[in-house]
Amino acid sequence: MASYPTRQLGRNGPTVSAIGLGAMGLGGAFYGAADEGRVLEMLSRAADKGVTFWDTSDVYGDSEATIGKWFRSTGRRAEIFLSTKFGGKDLTENAENIWRPNSQPSYIKKQLETSLALMNANPEGTDETKRVKGHIDLYFQHRVDPDTPIELVMETLRPFVENGQVRYLGLSDCGIEVLRRAKAVPGVGEKVVAVQVEFSPFELEVETSGFVTQARELGVAIIPYSPLGRGMITGQYKSRANFEPADIRLFMPRFSEENFPANLKLVHEFEAVAAKYNATPAQIALAWILIGYPDFVPIPGTRNAARVEENSKAAGLKLSEEDMKRINTAVHNADVKGGRLPAGFAASTTSIRMDEWKGETLRVKSAA
Repeated sequence: MASYPTRQLGRNGPTVSAIGLGAMGLGGAFYGAADEGRVLEMLSRAADKGVTFWDTSDVYGDSEATIGKWFRSTGRRAEIFLSTKFGGKDLTENAENIWRPNSQPSYIKKQLETSLALMNANPEGTDETKRVKGHIDLYFQHRVDPDTPIELVMETLRPFVENGQVRYLGLSDCGIEVLRRAKAVPGVGEKVVAVQVEFSPFELEVETSGFVTQARELGVAIIPYSPLGRGMITGQYKSRANFEPADIRLFMPRFSEENFPANLKLVHEFEAVAAKYNATPAQIALAWILIGYPDFVPIPGTRNAARVEENSKAAGLKLSEEDMKRINTAVHNADVKGGRLPAGFAASTTSIRMDEWKGETLRVKSAA
């Protein structure tokens, strides 16, 4: 059996599957309840097909716990390059604002310990060769905490990198200045090999703003999340009625009653190209990313075994130069309606500097 295509993360990073798996939908927190049995089946299918770069987060409901269950039931932890994230929300009990990013040192340590425990493949013992109980291959700051210096975040993670519990580091939805500062931290900045950003046929800002070019100069790989436009490019969803009541897309501007039909026009272009290759629009979109951006590693999300197999095949698609031009023209000329996030959800992309840091603060609701 031929090996699955791989890509290197950044200039000096590890090698991972060319297409990864986004696990946001596994835990039931954002896309409605998930059937655990089907999710476990999907994870096995992903591993079987060579999609072994898995990305989850502590805010994705039961996603980490489900992945941990798969590790323990299959004994296949060594096959997976495991990525998770911290600090996207504040999961502290009685938090003052759960949507406020939290990267205070004590919080990072607590969340890392929890993630390691949930996804530990060997809860009964310790891996004697590394003398650590489990590890995370790539640990991302999920969102920038504006009130905690990124340098302090890196220093907080340093001992976990040194003892092997965390192998590599990344940032998500950060500004280029924060990425530069993280990379500049001696001895640990070199472990920052990837940055997660939203990128799809519907969302090109990281490219048009120059962020991608500057990240490349720093030797940092781009990990596009939602590379299928949160499922829109698949053509499976024709109206808001296709979504479960708890689906977060019902609150996304691009899926509003007014904008949804207009945005489907771009889908038709991908459907036309897909017909030429006996492929699906999703496969064409992923192939477009892989061919046009050789250092990108997209992580489409799914909890369906057939869908993860479909996505995996995109790495083998070869689009003609003519069709690449056709897609590029359609994408860059598309009149996409609606922003990528609901009003008020735009996160900070920068943080205070070390000389502004006054220490940790108690971010819980005051007693009535």
